Amino acid sequence: MRIKALAHATGVEVDTIRYYEKQGLLPAPARHGNGYRDYARTHLERLAFIRHCRALEMPLADIRRLLTALDAPGEPHPDVDGLVQGQIDKVRARLQSMRALEKQLVLLKASCGRCDTDGTDCGILKELVAAAHGEACACHPHLAR
Repeated sequence: MRIKALAHATGVEVDTIRYYEKQGLLPAPARHGNGYRDYARTHLERLAFIRHCRALEMPLADIRRLLTALDAPGEPHPDVDGLVQGQIDKVRARLQSMRALEKQLVLLKASCGRCDTDGTDCGILKELVAAAHGEACACHPHLAR
């Protein structure tokens, strides 16, 4: 199949497929006499594997290691579990960071009720300006005023 058909079948952009080839994640396909790439079912499967790993937000370096393990069936692969655990740890850290961000935004939103009736004295905007000046605000109360 041609590259556009492979891209359509996997939902991966043509430029990304070419990038994966250049990075050695996807083997170079055979070529027709006219120079067009001819991708096989194995390319489709490998690209789907890469795409799934990317959907799990795994970095390309880790995907390369997983592909190396995939290409060597029957050999021990003790680092595969560690790669996934490392990704779990990154996700957990991001979740913690996102919860802290949510808390800050909720505190900022709570300052909305401090507006004049004509809307000229917006509490949220005041808090954001205070923070921009390095002052304490609803979402960053630890800053010194």
